[in-house]
Amino acid sequence: MNWFEDFQLALAQLTDRKFQSVFWRSIGLTLAFLAATFCAFTFLIGWAIPDSITLPFIGEFASFGAIASGGALIAMLVLSAFLMFPVASLVIGFFIEDIADAVEAKHYANLPPAESLPFTKVMIDAAKFVGIMVLANLLALIIYFTSTILAPFIFWIVNGFLLGREYFQLVAARRIGMAAANKLRKKHFMEIWLTGIFMAIPLSFPVINLVVPLLGVAVFTHQFHRIQGRS
Repeated sequence: MNWFEDFQLALAQLTDRKFQSVFWRSIGLTLAFLAATFCAFTFLIGWAIPDSITLPFIGEFASFGAIASGGALIAMLVLSAFLMFPVASLVIGFFIEDIADAVEAKHYANLPPAESLPFTKVMIDAAKFVGIMVLANLLALIIYFTSTILAPFIFWIVNGFLLGREYFQLVAARRIGMAAANKLRKKHFMEIWLTGIFMAIPLSFPVINLVVPLLGVAVFTHQFHRIQGRS
């Protein structure tokens, strides 16, 4: 169970200063983005919903605005729990280099400096990753509703694939380039997917899922070097 050893190494490094620095910065940015979205949503709801409406056969409904706004805010709070991971995944794109560098400095200190990935490339990939993840999960909702028992497993399988595809390829590309990283990922597809599934399980829990992007980058950094070592 090498993937579990990779996870243990990543988890143990959460006490590392570099890790903690990235962790708090990424959490801060994620929460700030969610707060800004929440405030903007609240403003739009207050602006769009009238304080009262007149209903046929009933007359004026004076409490309509307050009830509608309250319902919309509750819906936004529930939705924000599901937005935590996509937003955190987008934010972590700013810190992929820092996380991978911290892992390599501690565990692979004999390696030469990695080639930095173009920032725009990383952020475009992060945005695509979030978009694909949201789309895939929306499509999977059809299966979720028809098979409630299998829903958690489908969620883990779908998101495990996406996590492995994104994070393994990005950390590998720092060392061997994007084309070679893509080839290596396909060669070890099942091993990377299983690791991704393991990392996807905490996504089921709001707040905890904020840590997954950071741990995911660290875990797949270890996995890349282990696979390279075998090769």
